[in-house]
Amino acid sequence: MNIFNKIALTAGILAIAGTMSAQDCNKKVDDPRGKMKPLGKGAWETGQYRNLFLEAGYSQAEIDAKLKKGYYDVFEGPDRVYFEIGDSLAYVSDIKNKDARTEGLSYGLMVAVQFNKKEVFDRLWRWTTKYMQHHGGARDAYFAWSVNPENGTQNSEGSASDGELYFVTALLFASNQWGDDTGINYYGEARRILDAMWSKDGTEGVRNVINVEHKQINFVPHDGGYDWTDPSYHLPAFFEIWAEYAKDGHEDFYRACADTARVFLHRATHPKTGLTPDYSEFNGAPHSRGRMGDAFRYDSWRVPMNIAMDYSWYAKDIKWQQGYANRIQNFLYCQGLETYPDQYNIDGTTPEWILPAGGFQKLRHSLGLVSTAGAASLMATHHKGWKFVDEVWNAKLEPYEDGYFDPYFDGLLYLFSLMHLSGNYRIITPEGE
Repeated sequence: MNIFNKIALTAGILAIAGTMSAQDCNKKVDDPRGKMKPLGKGAWETGQYRNLFLEAGYSQAEIDAKLKKGYYDVFEGPDRVYFEIGDSLAYVSDIKNKDARTEGLSYGLMVAVQFNKKEVFDRLWRWTTKYMQHHGGARDAYFAWSVNPENGTQNSEGSASDGELYFVTALLFASNQWGDDTGINYYGEARRILDAMWSKDGTEGVRNVINVEHKQINFVPHDGGYDWTDPSYHLPAFFEIWAEYAKDGHEDFYRACADTARVFLHRATHPKTGLTPDYSEFNGAPHSRGRMGDAFRYDSWRVPMNIAMDYSWYAKDIKWQQGYANRIQNFLYCQGLETYPDQYNIDGTTPEWILPAGGFQKLRHSLGLVSTAGAASLMATHHKGWKFVDEVWNAKLEPYEDGYFDPYFDGLLYLFSLMHLSGNYRIITPEGE
């Protein structure tokens, strides 16, 4: 039975299963492919991206077909989350929550530019600027993080800082890929966001996306969320891109943010499990926001993939990142490779309260986490890394047996992992570089 069709287990059963698995998890795991051998330099320096699926023994034709299907399922198929409006607009919807989010729109833009799909990118950007972006006022050039896609009304005027981070990076890549004279001035749009970001002075509580004192991205760029963060928002690789291509006079600051993000991730990850809380203080300590923030939940799934991206692109923290990959994969392997649940306390125990999604409040073996844990194999050095690559390869974006289905978050993280593991999530440089 495919692992993603297995019935979602209760918290108690999963805790028992994890304990039983842990008894044998430290035994040597042999694999005929041997220990994984991550690259010693980043793609920024070498131009090389690993195709781990190919290294794992899958054919290039199979890999191309799987990547094509991954894109089709999320953007074109019957369960797609990408929807076109008329002849010029499109949005990505978090279907289970019945809204469109800056998270999803910015992910859609990143996928589009990586797949060289200019029309898709342009449609998404036009919708984003029309319905999400603020034009004037204290929030000028920032984005409302949640919008009703049926009528374009903003559910919340406030921003989530990761949306702005992805928007700027995707726009800089689009500028490099297609130039700025083909209908949209992508660089100009990126600079509009950045210049506005630096102009925020606290008027009406609106601030920089980055906490300037701590050189770290904040949870939200306004009072109440400016002084703490979300570990899954920390993408050192994106700040390196800003330092190279934004050309707004803040290059040294962005490089410092990249370095600070790497140090922050050391502090935010548990020393034994490798797990991170959904929310944290700038020193890495968990930040409890009601019942949500101090545990490893949906936001935290993204951390292994973000660290893997930084390793793949820049490899500036090799020793720690390799150890991190081994640590979190070893923990999940010990929980049961085909059954590990998707929420934990950061010490690896089961949370007393389970964060619900889509009307369900239960633990499950989620495709999104399987995907990002697999992406961590880009920097792993142990035999177990191959097992996680195989898990992604064998995964399917389809409903779980209990009826829960999330083609949005599961689907996008799965597609990102296919891109990473096939060597197709890349730094997009200007033509000729």
